[in-house]
Amino acid sequence: MEKVRMALNMGDVFVVECRDKNGNLKWVDTIKNLVVTEGLNDVLDKYFKGSSYTAAHYMGLTDGTPDFQPGDTMSSHSGWTEVTAYDETARPSVTWGTVSGGSVDNSSNKATFTINADSTTIGGLFLSTNSTKGGTSGTLYGGGAFTGGDKTLSNGDSLSAQVTATASAS
Repeated sequence: MEKVRMALNMGDVFVVECRDKNGNLKWVDTIKNLVVTEGLNDVLDKYFKGSSYTAAHYMGLTDGTPDFQPGDTMSSHSGWTEVTAYDETARPSVTWGTVSGGSVDNSSNKATFTINADSTTIGGLFLSTNSTKGGTSGTLYGGGAFTGGDKTLSNGDSLSAQVTATASAS
């Protein structure tokens, strides 16, 4: 009997806009996300095993030049540090829209960060199942670095982030 193999590829793309305190567009950048092993295991556990599940996801910011690795978790990641220099008391919630064509996004409710310190360097974003700003619990789904390099933000700048999650078979 011949074995049939099919691969499931998962990934995310973040599109981030930065506006100054007057609402003027400063820049737009794109991030391709690495889905870490912990995130992949969580997807497999919830879907195939049917273990307890909540659809709560939150977005966080990283410091300059993040280096996400497959083995990263929220409690152990040597290639990046979370940035918490924003007004919101918790990581912004990701509210997913309708799944279609192997894709889902938060375009109707983008995550927003209001920067509250001058010379804040941001290098990328991540997704977690825990909302605690600066926290180390919960499941790290994945994250990535800006394609255009690190960004330096000023007090009063705001970031608006859309994430599109995709799954495809190969």
